[in-house]
Amino acid sequence: MKTKAKLIASLKIWVIIYPSITLFLYFFGEALSVFPLYVRTLVLTLALVPWIVFVGIPFVDLIMRTISGNDKS
Repeated sequence: MKTKAKLIASLKIWVIIYPSITLFLYFFGEALSVFPLYVRTLVLTLALVPWIVFVGIPFVDLIMRTISGNDKS
């Protein structure tokens, strides 16, 4: 993978990860605060990794294709 492609991929992932983690912690942070850090991290990753992989990244790809005019579907 070339450097430009890696940069674009990392930016797409960041665009999904940052707001997802922020919203997750906003809604569930207080409830999870009673658990140890490793349990909170486990719950966070169990919820957000599938969200990012199956919903977030495909959505960003769709938006980018729509904006660029390259409809490969």
